[in-house]
Order: sequence, then C-alpha cells, then structure tokens
Amino acid sequence: MDHRRVGRSGLEVSRLGLGTMTWGRDTDADDAASQLESFVGAGGTLIDTSNVYGDGDAESIIGTLVPDVIPRDDVVLATTTVGIGGSSGRLLATLDGSLRRLNTDHVDLWQVHAYDATVPFEETCSALVRAVESGRAQYIGLSGFASWQLATFATWLRGAGCPLVSTEAEYSLVERGAEESLLPAAALHGVGLLAWAPLGRGVLTGKYRHGTPADSRGASPHFTRYVGRHLRPDAGRIVEAVVTAAEGLGTSPLAVACAWVRDRRGVASAIVGARDNAQLLGSLAAVDITLPAEIRSALEDVSSLEAADDPQQQ
Repeated sequence: MDHRRVGRSGLEVSRLGLGTMTWGRDTDADDAASQLESFVGAGGTLIDTSNVYGDGDAESIIGTLVPDVIPRDDVVLATTTVGIGGSSGRLLATLDGSLRRLNTDHVDLWQVHAYDATVPFEETCSALVRAVESGRAQYIGLSGFASWQLATFATWLRGAGCPLVSTEAEYSLVERGAEESLLPAAALHGVGLLAWAPLGRGVLTGKYRHGTPADSRGASPHFTRYVGRHLRPDAGRIVEAVVTAAEGLGTSPLAVACAWVRDRRGVASAIVGARDNAQLLGSLAAVDITLPAEIRSALEDVSSLEAADDPQQQ
C-alpha cells in the first residue's frame, strides 16, 4: 500500500486507514485482531479511533493489540476527542484517558472534534499545543470543523509554532460537500483531509439497492439513521454508476468507491471500517485499483453537487 504525507507535515500515513467505530460494539477483540493483522499485512499503518467508539472499548482493544500483536512502530495511532467541549483542562484530561486505554505514552495524531463556541478558540488551541509540547501527541488536527473554523485554528496554531496537519470529514461520491470550501481551505493552510465514510456509510457497496439486508448496518438500531442519511433518490443513481463501473473493471463497487476517494486531491487517507475481516478484505481490494480517467470523469459527473441539486436527474 502506498503512503502519503498528511498536508505539508512530516507525518506519513497509508492511503487507506483502518477505522474502528464498530470495535467494542459489533466487532469483538478477536475480530479486531484479525482486521489489524490483515490491514498491516497489506501495508496499512493508520489506525483511526476515538474516545467514544464503543464507549472507549475501541481504544482499549487497540491497547491490547498494540504492541502485543502488532509492534507500536508499525502503526500510526490517531484518536479523536469527541463530546466534551473545547476547554483546555477537559480536552487534556480526555486525551490522558485515551492514552491509558491505548496503553501508550503518546498518539501520533490527536484530533479535536467539533467547534465549541462557548469556549474561546485560543483555549482549545492551547490544549492542542500543550499536547504536543508535553509529548502526548506528535501531531494535531481537527474533526468536524467548518472551513472558516479550520482557517482560524490553523492560522493561530501556525503562529504558535505548532501547525495543524489534518482535518477529518465525511467524503464520498454521495457526500461531496467538503469540496465546496473545506478542501480549498485545507489546501491553503497545508492541512490534509482524512476522509471518513468513503463508502457512503455502506450505501456505495450496492447492498441497499433492493432493500435493507437484515444483517446490514442499516438494519441495526445503532446505525439505522446513520445509513439512512444516504438512502435517497439521487444517491441511487450514483450507486448504479458505481456498480456499472465495477462490472466494467471486474472488481467490486466497494473497491471503486474507495479508490475514487483515496485518489482525490487533498485526501491524505480514506478511512475504511468493517464489522469483520471479510468486509475489510473487500475494502483492501481498492489498494490494487486505479480508476481510468474516463470512469473517474463519469463518476464525478453523476455525483456532482450540481447533479444532486437538479430535480430532472433524480
């Protein structure tokens, strides 16, 4: 698997990242170990997690697998702090909790999720700086921030000598909103995008074309609304285009959708998640796929923001 620098930083990550949102809930420790071994075996390095995944169990599982199953130096650990606001003390306390669960003294990338308008942005920035200066994080990033918020934080942190390197956002053929202003802002400030849900929350695999399979995330009480966001008429047209492209290339719709995101300008890594190892291996098939220019162009046309707004194409 190829690797890429995150923005203009020295941090290198695999072009596909391993997401752990299901770990500790739908994926137990044994399945997680199988996924991790397959991922690293394919050349993957970036493991993406959060303090809220499985109520912290995802981080705890990683802490039992690294370094016992996979050496610490073979992976890039990235965790995101979610749901506790932007105050410096709470952010750093939550990071310390993540480090304990991950069984490590530092993460390679620490990201703060969601702008907190009730806390001065300088205070949140100071927590990010302190995490780096104390050695608890090697690099820092954001998650779920608007473009103007990213620009504000990036400017302040650059002035403090602790540059922002990443931003995390949903990005796929059925969710291209990041192209409007977030990706341009990230490029201007030398920030790389970590793209989550490159498979459109599972919709781009084609599994929902004729209904909701009983064993799918869409049928799960945890993920019904999560998947339902992209079960809309214009998304159906995009899914059919992805299926057609996959048939022509002799691969899966999953691999086509994943490869499209992976190769987009400004994307440092596309983060794929799976309930089990078999699903992950399907995503890893994208490693060997390069979309021909004509197929990329056709997919971009059918999924463009203009096409989504055109009722005649829905």
